[in-house]
Amino acid sequence: MALKVGDKAPAFKLKNQDAKIISLSELKGKPIVLYFYPKDDTSGCTKEACNFRDEFQKFGKMKAEIIGISADSVESHKKFAQKYKLPFNLLSDEKKEAIEKYGVWQEKSMYGRKYMGIVRTTFIIDPSGKISKIFPKVKVDEHNKEVMDALKEL
Repeated sequence: MALKVGDKAPAFKLKNQDAKIISLSELKGKPIVLYFYPKDDTSGCTKEACNFRDEFQKFGKMKAEIIGISADSVESHKKFAQKYKLPFNLLSDEKKEAIEKYGVWQEKSMYGRKYMGIVRTTFIIDPSGKISKIFPKVKVDEHNKEVMDALKEL
């Protein structure tokens, strides 16, 4: 069943790039930008992460927490975060628990070949833990700006 605006955001507990467990419940009370991306250190994912990094202070002024989730390992996240000086949590979901709860593990197609993968999607979770906005099939250019605009509406 697909999530929709107004739904309670599914709970998760995952390790970040420093192997520290981060849970959605401990972040309650502030807006959360939860973005799912396919793979560390690939062109689109790097651009998306760096766009969030470059606007990190503006997100901070809005009291928003930025969290990236992919199926990459803790070690992969650590290298990615260090290489690009990412100041936010990247969570490792190798078992695809949150990825599946949020419905972003879907059939994709490249060069006519079909395969399963993470569809780049961003969820904005309001301070009460409800989904206030969903950006499906994100295009990375200017995505950080549209996320910021949506946060202003909270």
